[in-house]
Amino acid sequence: MSLAAIVFGAFSIFIGYPSLALLPAAGFAALWAVSGRWLVAGAAVMWCLYTVYEYAMHSRWLCTGECNIRVDLLLVYPLLWIISLSALIVGVVALMRGRDQKADA
Repeated sequence: MSLAAIVFGAFSIFIGYPSLALLPAAGFAALWAVSGRWLVAGAAVMWCLYTVYEYAMHSRWLCTGECNIRVDLLLVYPLLWIISLSALIVGVVALMRGRDQKADA
């Protein structure tokens, strides 16, 4: 399986069910609440924005019906992957450091 298939395949569920994109948004919001890292908050905001965008596409507000080829997703999906992976790493590292500091105290 190619990297492109992994990147684009993981997000394909959101095209048919845009409201499911609120799940990663909520997850990153919860991670931000406990880690306090702004990159994690940024990921939550990006997922919320993507949810609104995908819902608008799904509802045909931004597309008149000739949107079978979604070239926009060639940019959106890799950006979401990058910010999500980065925010996940930053958030988990912040949690681990916080636990280490509490254990040392």
